[in-house]
Amino acid sequence: MRKIGFDSQKYIRLQSERIRERIAQFGGKLYLEFGGKLFDDYHASRVLPGFAPDNKIRMLLELRDQAEIVIAINANDIESNKLRGDLGITYDTDVMRLVDVFREFGLYVGSIALTQYTGQPSADHFEKRLEALGLKVFKLYRIPNYPSDIQTIVSDEGYGRNEYIETTRSLIVVTAPGPGSGKRATCLSQLYHEHRRGVRAGYAKFETFPIWNLPLKHPVNLAYEAATADLNDVNMIDPFHLEAYGVTTVNYNRDIEIFPVLKAIFERIYGKCPYKSPTDMGVNMAGYAIVDDDVCREASKQEVIRRYFKTACLRRMGLASDNEIDKLKLLMRTLGIDPSARRTVPAALAVAERTGEPATAIELTDGRIVTGKTSALLGASSAALLNALKVLAGIPDELDLISPTVIEPIQHLKVDHMGNKNPRLHTDEVLIALAISAATNEIASRAMDSLDQLRDCDAHSTVILAQVDDGMFKRLGVNITCEPAYQNSKLYHK
Repeated sequence: MRKIGFDSQKYIRLQSERIRERIAQFGGKLYLEFGGKLFDDYHASRVLPGFAPDNKIRMLLELRDQAEIVIAINANDIESNKLRGDLGITYDTDVMRLVDVFREFGLYVGSIALTQYTGQPSADHFEKRLEALGLKVFKLYRIPNYPSDIQTIVSDEGYGRNEYIETTRSLIVVTAPGPGSGKRATCLSQLYHEHRRGVRAGYAKFETFPIWNLPLKHPVNLAYEAATADLNDVNMIDPFHLEAYGVTTVNYNRDIEIFPVLKAIFERIYGKCPYKSPTDMGVNMAGYAIVDDDVCREASKQEVIRRYFKTACLRRMGLASDNEIDKLKLLMRTLGIDPSARRTVPAALAVAERTGEPATAIELTDGRIVTGKTSALLGASSAALLNALKVLAGIPDELDLISPTVIEPIQHLKVDHMGNKNPRLHTDEVLIALAISAATNEIASRAMDSLDQLRDCDAHSTVILAQVDDGMFKRLGVNITCEPAYQNSKLYHK
């Protein structure tokens, strides 16, 4: 069983209560800038074992009668076809995906905010698509010299030029497909318009990481730095909070750097700023739901190593910089760890050294490690997957889950009819063959029934996996890492 370090039920209760308190503090209407992923926060579930990936949206369900969602998207991101790296879809497509997901959960999506709008043709086309689907779209224009020219920003030529987003509920959750989408600007623009209309409204920020009431160098907070190495985010002691209250809290550099500007904007809108520090603006209660600090520390160390391998592979593909790798190495040194602390790494490397071929190792949630080697029939990842299912189902190693008479026709189809040069079965092909075998083979059926037990397992490959194998591990909930090396010297890899 995976050790639990975080109490999700306690978190949902504390977090929803905290947001209700903040709504009441501002007289009944709150614009909540929602950072990070709302319903698929796998980073949080990895560093806080017990945190469910959809915890935040389930927390919002406690407030569903009060909550209205506004999705912000930067018009420049539409124009440039910006992609979400984890999903491989454009930001504009993700907006529609988000609308569908929120509606499936029973949450009300009020409107879409087009930020940084300057008449981009792709943004205009996207607006028409959304309106044809029955969604309200509002434009927020680019403000010159934002955010330094506060006098212009808080005026009819700044926020006043933006279209006022019509809302009907007390909690306005402003979220987005990714960073740089203009969530905060949307919130502040709305505060300006609400104030002009005589409506009392407030602003708060929800951001899970860094966790403000954990130490600066706590592994959970350092894992956040690892996750944002490409953005060069740095955790810092909040100097404004320390000066105002004499209490040490943790925030990150961008919020601390922008706070004087936000304070000045608040003062121009309200006459005074309701907050004394960036920490004051936040409502995050995650730190209070940690029930086993040691478990969360260890999980966070593993996450830093996982991020290191992910970034090393991206650099091998030309998609990450040396600076990102250097930062991750520094974080590992700070935590006193190296890649070998991920137990699947030395296990996989040992098999590869012995066989001279790629290898994969999987660590089960009870700590047992299973390996797979490359063979004429199966790739290393496919072999490791089948071997893990044998162990989980209590099936002797010498028994075949899939008969070679099932595998060989699939290889014949791949090579002789589909034009593939590699006859070995990928993980998706192996699972299809296993499912077919399970219809007539009780042993294969037992293995199929064990698939769910792979969730939250760790795995490591000695080569960069094909997209299909990488994607299959992710769909199974396996945390996969790879050595930054390809199996061959080709320039093009699928």
